Order: sequence, then C-alpha cells, then structure tokens
Amino acid sequence: MQLTGAQILMECLLEQGVDTVFGYPGGAVLNIYDALYEYRDKINHIRTAHEQGAAHAADGYARSTGKTGVCIATSGPGATNLVTGIATAYMDSVPMVAITGNVTCALLGLDSFQEVDITGITMPVTKHNYLVKHIEDLADTIRKAFLIAGTGRKGPVLVDIPKDVTAQRYDYTPHLPLPAPKGDFPYDERFEQALAMLKKSERPFIYSGGGVIAAEASGELKKFADLLDAPVASSLMCQGGFDQADPRYIGLLGMHGTNTSALAIKNCDLLIAVGTRFSDRVLCNADLFARHCPIIQIEIDTAEFNKNIDVDLKMKGDAKEILARLNQLLPQCQHKGWLEQIAEWKDLYPLKQEAESEEEVLPQGVIETLDRLTDSKAIIVTEVGQHQMWAAQFYRFRTPRHFISSGGLGTMGYGLGAAIGAQVANPDQRVINIAGDGSFHMNCNELATVAQYNIPMIELVFNNTVLGMVRQWQKLFYGSRFSQTTLDKTTNFEMLAEAFGVKAFTIRRRNEIEPVLKEALSYPGPSLINCPIHPDVNVLPMVPAGGSVENPILEM
Repeated sequence: MQLTGAQILMECLLEQGVDTVFGYPGGAVLNIYDALYEYRDKINHIRTAHEQGAAHAADGYARSTGKTGVCIATSGPGATNLVTGIATAYMDSVPMVAITGNVTCALLGLDSFQEVDITGITMPVTKHNYLVKHIEDLADTIRKAFLIAGTGRKGPVLVDIPKDVTAQRYDYTPHLPLPAPKGDFPYDERFEQALAMLKKSERPFIYSGGGVIAAEASGELKKFADLLDAPVASSLMCQGGFDQADPRYIGLLGMHGTNTSALAIKNCDLLIAVGTRFSDRVLCNADLFARHCPIIQIEIDTAEFNKNIDVDLKMKGDAKEILARLNQLLPQCQHKGWLEQIAEWKDLYPLKQEAESEEEVLPQGVIETLDRLTDSKAIIVTEVGQHQMWAAQFYRFRTPRHFISSGGLGTMGYGLGAAIGAQVANPDQRVINIAGDGSFHMNCNELATVAQYNIPMIELVFNNTVLGMVRQWQKLFYGSRFSQTTLDKTTNFEMLAEAFGVKAFTIRRRNEIEPVLKEALSYPGPSLINCPIHPDVNVLPMVPAGGSVENPILEM
C-alpha cells in the first residue's frame, strides 16, 4: 500500500512494538506530527518541556523496560537539544532511536533556516546514524536502526529525515522485526581455562557491571555466585543486578565503594568481572588495581578488553549465555573462611552517617525509610551528585531495572526526564526521582510535563544549597575555597512546584521523615518533597584522584 514517509515511519514503529514516543514538534517534523495525530490511538506521544527532557525520558523508558526508547525532535536547535541525552545513553549502553527532521533535500548544505548536520554532530555518541534522502530507503533504515540499537552492546541510533521525504509517497510492505545476529561465544578452550582458575581460587571475588542487566543475566549471576561461593560487588550501573539483601552482596566497588569491597579486592586471589568496562571511577588508579591477582573478564564488546586494565582471560560474548555455560560446568565450591571474613568486614565497616543533633535530617535516614515504606520495590531515578551516591548506598535494590541513573556521562538534569519515561512505561509502579537542588534547577521545567500528563512520580530534592559533590572535593583538596559551589538561590521549592501544578511537601525535622514520605507515597498525583539538609553532609567512603581503590577515605 502507498503511504507517506511519515506514515511509513509510524508503521515501522508499530512493527518494533513501540507504544510511546517522547518529543517536541517543529517545522521540519510537521508531517511526522500529522501522522502521530492519525496514529494517536496506537502510539502515545508525551510532549516534554524541552527536547533534552524527551531524550532523557526515552532513556528512562528504555532502562526501566529493556525496550528501545524513542524520541523525536525537529531540525536545528531541536536536534541539537537531544545531543546530551543521546550521549548519556551512549555512555551507559542504553538502546534508543532518536528521530530528527531536517530541511528538504534541496536545502541541505546551504545553511538553511534551522539546518544543522546532526549526523555529523552525533557521530561520536551514537552506535550508528543515518540521513535518509530517499523514501525507498526509509522503512529498512528504521528497521536497521532498531536492530543496531537493541543488539550486541546496546546504544543510541539517530535517524535524520528531511521534510520532503516524510511527505513523499511510497509502497509500504509490513515486516517482522529483523532477527538479531548471532553473537560471539568463547571457544571451549576459554571455558577450560576459566574452570581451572575458578577451581584453584580460594578467595574469589565477583564484580558485576551494567552488562548483567543489559543481558538479563541476574538469575545466572546469582547461580554462579552460589556455585562459586563468592562475594559480589557491583558498579553503579548494576544496582539491582544482584539482590542486595543477599548476604553475598558487599556493595559498590570504586571511588565511593564500601570498605568491604576495598578489602575484598585487596585480599582476593581471583577477580571475575562480568559485563563491565572497568571505568576510571571503578579503577581509580589503574596501576594499583587488583595487581596481585588474575582477572577474568566477561564482556560483549571487544574494545573493552585491555583498554583500561589488562586482564588474564578474556571471554567475549553475552553475559547471560557465558554464565549459563559456566554454571553447567562449575562444581559446587566451598569458601567458608573467605565468606566469614567478608561478613566480619561488613559488620566492622557499615555505611553510616552521623547527625550533629537529634532533629537533623540525614539522607541515609530519608532513603532507608523510603526503602522500607516501598518494600524495596520502587523505581529509583537520580540526578548526578552526592544524592546519586546516597541513593545507591542506602536504598536496597533487589531486582534489575529499578535504579536509573547517568553513570558514564554524569549528566546533571537527567533524572526528572528519565523518571517521566520510567513512570510512563511502568504506570503501576512507584517512581521516585532523587535530586539535589543543583540538578533540580537544571530541569525543573519538566515539572510542567509531569503536571500536564498527571504523571504520579515523586521528586525528592535534597536541598543543601550547594553543589555538594564539587564542594566536597574543594573541601578536601582545594583548601575549602568554595568557588561558585554555594548556590545562594532564593527559590521557594514548594511555591514553584505548586505553580506548575505539582503537590508540595517539606521535611525539616527527623520526626517528619516517615509521615511526609507516607503522605507523598499515598498521593495519587505528581508531588515534590523539599528536604533541606546540611551542606557539609559528605559521601563516604571516597577514593581521592590518583589513589588506590583499596584505601578509601572513611572519615572527613
């Protein structure tokens, strides 16, 4: 049947199982938005306050579901406003398809109104991108975009479509989604080497990364840890990839990891890294990281082997498949003494914030109460900063896709948009965005979106009146010269929320934590909680720049 390019785009989105898109209209996407009106009963569209919010919403949708998120923007500034969101998804391997309009083909390259080379701009931060100049290529390009975004090491793909291509008509033939290509799998020799190393080890240590969640490998990881009889630490991206109520779990590893994880990496005789790229925030000083023990790395992307640190055994492939095979081959191991030592360290070095008065509100108390009231089942989204680390430290993540945060790019302003996407994708679950006041000021415009669509998420703002993480570094390493990190803003958070149409709550004393959280959790619409805290509440443990992950700072 003959359809316009915009209609072909809609049909291809439906082929891929897309039910929701996030975006903002404009001149170059008028035909696409006209088609969205026609398909409004099949494809839900959420119009954000800013295109960056749309990209983050598509990201949050993807992280919370495992499906590919979709965002749409017009040409020029609309397209460039997506770039930070695309880069955020790229750094954390999140499947996303970004669709941008452009000027007509005849006007490309002429510095036309609202024209930018968005494929050139996004080349470094996409898995692939396309400029579709011929309508006969449109359907297959959209199908390829979804295949690339959602297979292998996942990530964002951008498709740029000139306006005239969306208006032209062409024959459309429906197709099922393209089958995923068969990925690499280690040779038997690699499994034999791995088994020999695993059987020989007396103090094995498992470090899990975001690839565990991307591969849906949490069940296999749990079985592997039980068979190996080993403790498990995680990266920020693997929160919930291993049940944090499990006694084997010992917390984060890296710059703000637990002291138990630091001691485990210092004393283990074998490190098994699953689905992780060994980022600098985990290694801290690569020359001082796990130099005393062999390392097995299970990783889907060849580029990550020996990139940041040399490893002894590379096992390339899907983490779920490799762990499943290891679980078939590995006999039950026993490391009672090692696990007893781990348990002793956990008791000796708990994560604990100290109050200066009985009424002082501490992030730990707020987040642990939130964890208890939600039975560890809420989807927790964060901005970037101290609050991000507190959320990872003090909420117990028991299942995958319940912690959503910008890890690699560290995007302040990410969380509110991402929380919108997560709540839209999971209407029956509680979604809370934990923010600092610095990040909140970057994206508070999206409260308009939350109110307009009555999205029942909670915005929890730890309001310390400073840029806390930067200030913490200034305090430790820059002689307490707090250059531009004291915000001095006069924003009334409660009045601002109410102006947008969002219910506002405030926590000022410790005895208000539970009743306010209960009230917000029972409220049927969107809400904001303003939670003032002291500016000198720090994130600990902490490894300074150039320091060893084995020797974190425990006190300030």
